[in-house]
Amino acid sequence: MSYPKRTAALASVAALAGSVVLMAAPAANAEVVNVNYRCETPIGVKTAVSPIDIEGVEDGAGYKITMSWQKGVSSSPVDLGKGAMNPSATIKLGGADSGTLNVTGPANQATVPANTPIKINDLSGTYTPKKTGKVTFTAGVLTIKALGTTTTCTPTNSPGPSLSLDVTAAGGSGSGSGSGSGSGSDGTQNNSGAGDELPQTGPEDSAIALGTLGGTVLLVGAAGALWLTRRNQAARVRR
Repeated sequence: MSYPKRTAALASVAALAGSVVLMAAPAANAEVVNVNYRCETPIGVKTAVSPIDIEGVEDGAGYKITMSWQKGVSSSPVDLGKGAMNPSATIKLGGADSGTLNVTGPANQATVPANTPIKINDLSGTYTPKKTGKVTFTAGVLTIKALGTTTTCTPTNSPGPSLSLDVTAAGGSGSGSGSGSGSGSDGTQNNSGAGDELPQTGPEDSAIALGTLGGTVLLVGAAGALWLTRRNQAARVRR
């Protein structure tokens, strides 16, 4: 094979390897889901519907999971002054993992007027993968503590997942039923299974490692082909 043809062949293989790396990149799917809440309040049962958005962003060894309410839920018969309301919630894990993730957030930063829907601030927590595969995140129970009382809001319409992530656990553990772990913004860890090992690599790390290995192999092959070609040309000249 001539040198130009050999170079073109190597370039084609490199492009193919790049395509494989891109196909191996982690996938995420987010969807806003309407959640019907039944809230047990100090003054009786109240109901509300709020679209829920859950987002996940890689954060060190895990993912920062943020849960957002697009409409207010429940209400208070009296004004709630600044800092009087403290919300928290759970997110149900499904797919390759199981258990719950606790998410928390700041207290209300402004007064909540009486008899108006309570707007929940964004709540967040850290999810650490224990299994490799697609993990789903679904809105769970919302808890509101205010003025020494507790209101518990439970979904009643079996909402679907608001987020799904393709994740990789430490050591490349196979997918299947497993435990979920995470911590809210207050640092509280929630483990529904044994083991606290944190993964050292994630999906993107694996893709980068694969691309680096493929690039190294291609470069070595190209260098060897060039050396052999030049050696053959030198031999012909000596003859």
